Amino acid sequence: MKLSATDRFKISLVIFGISIITWLLLLVNPGHLMTMEHCHVSAAGPSAASLKMLLQMNPFSSQLMGWGLMVVAMMLPKLMVPIQAIYLQSLRRYRLICSLLFVLGYLTVWMAAGVFMVGIIIGLNLLMPGSYLPALGVLIIAVVWQFSPVKQKFLNLSHDHYVLRAFGWAAYRDSLAFGIKHGLWCVGSGWALMLFPMLLPQGHNLAMLAVTFIMIAEHLEQPAAKVWRIRIPLKLLKYTLARTQMKWQGLKQ
Repeated sequence: MKLSATDRFKISLVIFGISIITWLLLLVNPGHLMTMEHCHVSAAGPSAASLKMLLQMNPFSSQLMGWGLMVVAMMLPKLMVPIQAIYLQSLRRYRLICSLLFVLGYLTVWMAAGVFMVGIIIGLNLLMPGSYLPALGVLIIAVVWQFSPVKQKFLNLSHDHYVLRAFGWAAYRDSLAFGIKHGLWCVGSGWALMLFPMLLPQGHNLAMLAVTFIMIAEHLEQPAAKVWRIRIPLKLLKYTLARTQMKWQGLKQ
């Protein structure tokens, strides 16, 4: 049984529409949600006064909201395949609610991780305000994690699509649990890549685009052996180049 072309188009339209709108919000950056403001007090060194000033200028709630927007913009396209799986397994009257519960469970995990991530971001900005060293350190960790067998384990788990019950509250519970489990595997896989752009004093939007491409690309790869190896996801790049070449040939004709 396959999903109809109409259903696939509707799912794609909603997911990419929400993602694009969220990207626009991030680019506008209202209230400095995606940047960390500093002052001479915090730059003088870590202290209770500098922490208080830093939090006044960058409220924890605002930074967590920025984290949430980043997760929606970057992660939502990755959910297209599992949402399609939910549509295939659900009765028509349950599809929308089950899909929303799946997304809710998924985002809840990322927001819980965001509490710790934002704490790390604030702490590192307190210790080294305006420095690229924290971002560089996290990038090194992300590269090592990228090639590790543990990362591959999480990537393999993210390909698991569970059999969901079709009726009543059981269907809702299964969809929510599916979203939570999928969120856990995604956090385990991409926590370092997601943290990296948030630590950059400048250029975080470009870094977010690059990280989004990498995370979507590796999600499209097939499960592999859990060993140390150089892991470069090329399927999405090849697909993008092929589509671009087809469009270009069509324009020339």
